[in-house]
Amino acid sequence: MFSDYTWNVIEKESECLAQRFQAVTKNIANANTPGYSRHNVSFEDQMREVMEQDNHLHMTVTNQSHIPSHPLKIRDVHAADTRIMDEQYRLDLNNVDPEREMAVLAETRMMYSAFMRVAASKLTALRSVIAGR
Repeated sequence: MFSDYTWNVIEKESECLAQRFQAVTKNIANANTPGYSRHNVSFEDQMREVMEQDNHLHMTVTNQSHIPSHPLKIRDVHAADTRIMDEQYRLDLNNVDPEREMAVLAETRMMYSAFMRVAASKLTALRSVIAGR
């Protein structure tokens, strides 16, 4: 749409939260499947690093075999979907706790709603600017 930092954050957060929705619904659907290992989607650490990158000292890369320390961009954030294999919730090796999954679903829904409210207020402000008010 346009290049705006807040809008880019909202877009990336919404994308990652949608992936978390999919993982949680998959976990809930397989709550009674013997041997199923739950999925966990995380991206908050990456977003925090992108937003706090001004506090870090970035090194100059002088050789292509060096590890780059360039500032991360919002587009570089990707939701990491991992299977949690080392937990056991039931004797049939299924580690999905339905109460936990419902709590994660509620938390994800609240975060998504909050970002959509921010997006709506941002669009309202843009409409006001375009209309000349």
